[in-house]
Amino acid sequence: MIYAMINWVCWGAFVLMWLGGAVYNAINGPRVLRKKTGFWGSWAIGIVIVWCLVRYDPYLWAKLRLNVPWLQIAGAVLLIVSTLFTLWSRLVLGAMWSSAPSLKQDHQLRTDGPYRITRHPIYTGMLGMLAGSALTSMIGLPVLLFFLAILLIKIPYEEKLMIEQFGEQYLDYKKRTPQLIPGLHIR
Repeated sequence: MIYAMINWVCWGAFVLMWLGGAVYNAINGPRVLRKKTGFWGSWAIGIVIVWCLVRYDPYLWAKLRLNVPWLQIAGAVLLIVSTLFTLWSRLVLGAMWSSAPSLKQDHQLRTDGPYRITRHPIYTGMLGMLAGSALTSMIGLPVLLFFLAILLIKIPYEEKLMIEQFGEQYLDYKKRTPQLIPGLHIR
């Protein structure tokens, strides 16, 4: 029961931060100059697939639950730490955040704070949150797999926009900062 509460608190904080940030940016954020659209269709298809997986046999995921106490504790710790990392990343990104890859008026490249650890710390944190949820309750597993697939589509578009906007500055940042996993540089 404690793990369910930890999941609710962490994901609740995440949703509140995202909704509040989205409303704030819509009212006070800089104007969007260029936006890559078409991601909502991918998200909608993915959500339907995940929903079908969970609805197909809701007891399947309960059967897969890991009742290994040390793994559940590790999952809870990962979930809490990843939630804090995600919220910190979102705060540092501020008004430059958007749900789809976008360039905004007077766009600023963030390379400090969590952006010194990975180029996409919000995604890193969300992956950690999903992995933590999967360890505490296997219901998070299909969502984690779906999110990984979405990132494989979304990240190249974001990086292409950043290279177009910031050129050599972003390429240098890309060389020195891992994409998603701290300490892991994939060529």
